[in-house]
Amino acid sequence: MGFACVKLINVPQLVVMASFLLEVGTEELPASFIVSALRQWQERVPKILDEHQLTTGKVSVYGTPRRLAILIEGLPTQQSDRTVELKGPAVGSAFVNSDPQGEPTKALLGFTKSKGIDLKDLFIKETDKGAFVVANQQIVGRQTADILQELAPSWITGLEGKRLMRWGNGDLKFPRPIRWLVALFNSKILPIALENVQSDRISQGHRVLHPRSVIIDTAQDYVATLREAFVLVDGRERKTHIITQINSIVELFNGQAEIPDDLLEEVTYLVEFPTAVIGEFEREFLELPQPVIKTEMVSHQRYFPVHSTKNPDQLLPRFITISNGDPDKSRLIAAGNGRVIRARLSDGKFFYDSDRAVHLETFLPLLGKVTFQAQLGSVAEKVARIRAIAKLVTDSITNLEITEADQALIDRTAQLAKADLVTQMVKEFPELQGQMGYYYALSSEEPVAVATGIREHYQPKGAGDALPTSLTGKIVAIADRIDTLVGIFGLGIIPTGSSDPFALRRAATGIVQIAWESGFALDLPKLLQAAINLYAEKNLLAKPAETVLENLYKWFKQRCDTILSEQGVEYDLVDAVTGTDDLAYTLQGLSNLTRIKERAHFLQKSREDATLSAIYEPIVRASRLAVQGNLDSVTVDVHSVVNPANLTDAAEQELYQAIAALPSQPSDEQLMAGIKAIAPILAKFFEEVLVMAEDPQVRQNRLNLLGIIRNYSRQLANFSSILK
Repeated sequence: MGFACVKLINVPQLVVMASFLLEVGTEELPASFIVSALRQWQERVPKILDEHQLTTGKVSVYGTPRRLAILIEGLPTQQSDRTVELKGPAVGSAFVNSDPQGEPTKALLGFTKSKGIDLKDLFIKETDKGAFVVANQQIVGRQTADILQELAPSWITGLEGKRLMRWGNGDLKFPRPIRWLVALFNSKILPIALENVQSDRISQGHRVLHPRSVIIDTAQDYVATLREAFVLVDGRERKTHIITQINSIVELFNGQAEIPDDLLEEVTYLVEFPTAVIGEFEREFLELPQPVIKTEMVSHQRYFPVHSTKNPDQLLPRFITISNGDPDKSRLIAAGNGRVIRARLSDGKFFYDSDRAVHLETFLPLLGKVTFQAQLGSVAEKVARIRAIAKLVTDSITNLEITEADQALIDRTAQLAKADLVTQMVKEFPELQGQMGYYYALSSEEPVAVATGIREHYQPKGAGDALPTSLTGKIVAIADRIDTLVGIFGLGIIPTGSSDPFALRRAATGIVQIAWESGFALDLPKLLQAAINLYAEKNLLAKPAETVLENLYKWFKQRCDTILSEQGVEYDLVDAVTGTDDLAYTLQGLSNLTRIKERAHFLQKSREDATLSAIYEPIVRASRLAVQGNLDSVTVDVHSVVNPANLTDAAEQELYQAIAALPSQPSDEQLMAGIKAIAPILAKFFEEVLVMAEDPQVRQNRLNLLGIIRNYSRQLANFSSILK
C-alpha cells in the first residue's frame, strides 16, 4: 500500500500555549510503585508527545501515596499543519507497459482511491530503489485536547509494576483502586474515563489535615492548590522538607541524624505532608549491637537513628520518624512509636542474650537441617566445601605469603562463617547474617580475625558495598562464592537475561573486585579446576567438568569486561587484555587476575598519551603475519626458534638483535618501551625484507621473528583486537 513520510511545512499560525494536568487519585500506593511510575512517565510521555508532533516546554511528574500526576506546560493548542508525502507503486507497476504516459493500472487506481487522491496530483520520484509514483497530501493539524483525550488513559493503563490488582467488576489492573481522576486542559475539563471513574476538576486534600474535596481551577494551579490542602505533591519538595526538619530537631539534642538514601526516598513517598517527630527509648537497649538497633529502626520501622555529635559512632537513645498525621499530635505520635520500638528492641535483647548463652560452635550441627540447594545438600555440607576451597584459594594466589597460623584462622573462619544462620536473632532478622556472627564469635572468645572474617565474608553484598579488609574475610569470601558458582554451574543452571536467582553475577564480580583491590595474583583457572575436582569427587556435577569449566571461564571474562568498562577502559582495549574468541589468551589473563586490571588501565593510559598509536601499525602487522607460521603463542625466547646463521638480510639481523635485547620478564613500562623501541626497526624490516620468501627455512625464520614479537607483545595485550 506504500508508506508515508511526514514533512512539516511553514504555515503561518498563531501559536497559543496551553497546559495539561492529569491526576490519578488512589488508595495508598506502595512507595516503590510511585517512584517507578513517575520514572516511566518522565521517560515515555515526552517521546509520545513528540511522535504526535506536540512539542512541549516542560513535563513535570508528581506523586504521593494517594495520587500520581503529570503536568505538561507549553503545549500548542493544535498540531502544526503538515505535508505528508505518500509513496505509491513503482512506475513499472503503476502504468500499462511501464509507460508514465500510458493508462494507469489497477494498482495505481487502487492507491489513489484509498488515499483520496486525484490522478492529476501525482508525480514521479526517483529513489535508491527506482522510480515511484508519489503524491503530496496536506494534513490539517488536530486539536491538542482531542489528542490528549485519546492518549491519557493509556498513560495510566500502561504503567508497569509488581502485584497489580483488579477491583470492582472491571478488567483494569492497578496496584490500588482508582478513586478519582482530574484531567484539565488549561481550565477546561477533558473527558476521560477509566472503568466507572470519570474525570473532573475535583481532587482530594490531605486525609487528616484537609479531609475534603479540592477544586482545581486550572492545570497550572495544581501544585499551589494542593499545597493549600496540606499536600506537597512534589517529591523533591517533600524530601527537602524532611531533611530540613530532621536536622533542625536533632540540633536541639546535640545529635546527628543518620539519613540512609533508600530510607529517605521511601518515607518521602509514604507521606503527603511530612512532619519530623523525635522519639526515645530506654538507654539500656544501647547495650545491643548497633546493627540490631539500626535494623529494627531503619528496616522494620522506617525510623532515622540519631548519633552523638561529639562521638558519631555512638547511638543516642532517640529516633526520628516522619509522620503523615497532625503536627499538633506529634507528642502522642512519638509516644506510640516509642512503645513500638521498645517492644521490638526487647525482642532483640531476648534473642541476643539467648544466642550468647552458648558458644557459636554449638550451632554448627543445626546447619545440617538447613538446605543450601536441593541437589547440593545442606548448609553444613556447603561449609565443609568452603573450608576445603579456602585452602585451594590460598594455594592459587601466587603472591600470597601465608603462615600456618594464618591458614588456621582462615579455616576457623570458614567453619563458623554460617553458624549464625540458625541463631534466633538471624532467624528473625535474616539481614543480620554475618554481623551477628561477628558479635557471637567475640562473645565466644574467638580471635578477632575470625570474628571479623565472619562479618566480612558476605561483602561485597552489591554494587558500591565495602570489600573485605581482613585476610580471613577475603579468602573465605572468595571460597564461599567459588563454591556457589561451581555448584550451580555444575548443575547446568546458567543465568540468562536478567534472571539470576542465585546472584551468580554478583558472586563472580565480588571475587574479581576482592582480587583486584587486594592485588592478589589469583590463578583463577587453577582454582576453578581444583574446585571442580572436589565436586567431581563428591559426585555433585550434573554436567561434564570440561563444559562447566569453559562456562565459568566465559562468565569471569564477562565480569572482568563489565567492570573494566565501568572503570572507563575502552571496549577494544578490554578485548585486548581478556581475549576475543581466544580461550587460550583468556586463560592466560585469568591465570593472574589482578594483571588483567593493571594491563587494561596501562593500555588506556598509553592510548591517552599517544604511545599506543605510535606502535600500533607495525605490531599489528607482525601479529597478523605471524599466524602464517607455526610458532606457538607463548614462546618469547628468540634463540630457541631462530637460527642467526639463516639471517642473511641486514634488516632481519637488526630485528633479531633488537628482539634478543628485550628483557625476559618485563614490567608493563619496560614491555611498552621495548615494543616502542622495536617498532621503527620492525617497520624497516617490512620495507626491506620479503617475509614470505621461497626458501622454507628463510621464510620460517622470518615468521618466527614476527611470532616472537607477537608473543612478547601479548604479555601486555592482543594488539590485533585494538582499533586504530
